[in-house]
Amino acid sequence: MPKDFYEILGVPRSASQEEIKKAYRKLAGKYHPDRNPGNKEAEAKFKELSAAYDVLSDEAQKDKYDRYGDAGAQGFPGGGGGFPGGHGDPQAAEEFFRRTFGGGGGAEGFDLGDLLGGGAKRGKGRAPRGRPQAADVETDIDVPFNTAALGGTISISIGGRTIEVKVPAGIDDGKKLRVPASATGSADVYLKVKIAPHPYFRREGRDILLDLPISVPEAMLGAKVDVPTLDGSTLTVKVPGGTSSGSRLRLRGKGIDGGDQYLVFKIAVPATFDERTKELLEEFAQLNPQDVRAGVAWK
Repeated sequence: MPKDFYEILGVPRSASQEEIKKAYRKLAGKYHPDRNPGNKEAEAKFKELSAAYDVLSDEAQKDKYDRYGDAGAQGFPGGGGGFPGGHGDPQAAEEFFRRTFGGGGGAEGFDLGDLLGGGAKRGKGRAPRGRPQAADVETDIDVPFNTAALGGTISISIGGRTIEVKVPAGIDDGKKLRVPASATGSADVYLKVKIAPHPYFRREGRDILLDLPISVPEAMLGAKVDVPTLDGSTLTVKVPGGTSSGSRLRLRGKGIDGGDQYLVFKIAVPATFDERTKELLEEFAQLNPQDVRAGVAWK
């Protein structure tokens, strides 16, 4: 006796189209022939699942099945036991799966691992009459710091094809880049940007920050130092005399998309010094008395 289509998919008769679709995708991925090469039982189960889904995903056919049960299945595409137009042919089964999921392998679509696993998230597909196309896919992608800041392209591989994705200058961490189905040959792909850290630059919006160590004499007397910039050039900047640790010097227009670069000064104090230096420092303190904690909130 033929099994009940709802029982095959493991859903109640009150299941929504979304629940039916979800159940089918889960089971179809498990029993798909590509994942079970040479397994006749899995192949038969896959055919059974797809036959049930082809009926229940179509509201008109579902209504007919709900009214007449298996007796009405003889009028469904595939004769109640195969795929639309396939009559149980395994090749037609594979074509049905490719059509349902929008690809399946090779250069013209996603690999099954891309669609059914691999850590990617799947969104809602779009298709008429309740039959899904390939679901939108979302996955994280690492973008080099300079590429995210200055713009450029990154290469991704989808189903055997290499696609160049344009990264706009100044893109923020967590933003998404869309690769349309027309480019992937299967589904829309959304790439969630994860900006890789830079060895010495960091971002504050459109501004770039660079910690700049300076010595005590440089901080007190001033100095000229060479510093790197985001575009790869080197600038010679003047450290003002009397610079305090933590203060900033702006390099106008050297940031991201019209932003600035800031040098954040870090005064490096020697860990050891000789007796003569100690005497000079004590003399300096006497000649230049200073209460550096005057006016702090906690005093």
